[in-house]
Amino acid sequence: MKYKELERLIEIVATLRSENGCQWDREQTHKTLRPNMLEEAYEAVDAIDDDNINNLKEELGDVLLQVVLHAQIAKDNKEFDIEDVAKELSEKLIHRHPHVFGNKKVNSTQEILDTWDKLKKEEKIERKSVLDGISKSQSALMSAQKISKKVVKVGFEWDSIESLKKCIQSEYKEFEEAVSSGEFDKMEDEMGDIFFATVNLARWYKIDSEQALLRANKKFMKRFKKMEELAKKPLDEYTYEEFDNLWKDAKKQTLD
Repeated sequence: MKYKELERLIEIVATLRSENGCQWDREQTHKTLRPNMLEEAYEAVDAIDDDNINNLKEELGDVLLQVVLHAQIAKDNKEFDIEDVAKELSEKLIHRHPHVFGNKKVNSTQEILDTWDKLKKEEKIERKSVLDGISKSQSALMSAQKISKKVVKVGFEWDSIESLKKCIQSEYKEFEEAVSSGEFDKMEDEMGDIFFATVNLARWYKIDSEQALLRANKKFMKRFKKMEELAKKPLDEYTYEEFDNLWKDAKKQTLD
């Protein structure tokens, strides 16, 4: 099958980056495009969360543009091109799916994931620590979740959910002690420990921390906007008690 539109896209980006192309495109580097890569990826995720297929098609195109742009920049720098990117990905997928492209037999999805991790570890021989390879650019919440999952795979885990909950309670106590001390750095440090321990609690129950917080954010925004609709006067004129009642009314009217 010929992917004519994909080939056309690659040619368009090459033209934009050419001497007679677009000045803005010619000036871009991997680093200047870094924010765009993150933004487009997040917008694609928003489309997925909104179950908006038409928007997802558009946003995936924007993500693809970033890939093609970075590949063209690398080609212009005589480093690699889009073919090299596709070749490396293809070889990786074949190698990490021996149950599809080889003779390995698997009996569960977990076995597939274990095989993937084992083969990945064999490929990344330069990594000495279990924690090597964790992205430095992802959100702190996602990093905490990744760190937690990685160390658990080698057995570094609480012996029970009760001991994990006690750990969280202990972190709250230490935070209160830090507050009493008035030392901001210590307060920040202990708050971080609360967050990290809570991420482990979510992981224990197989809850994705990032998704859980995104849902909480979305729920809060929906309720707050309803408060704004219900408000009979400017919000900055409300007392605490009035806010509490307004929030309760908004909550009742936005229950899913």
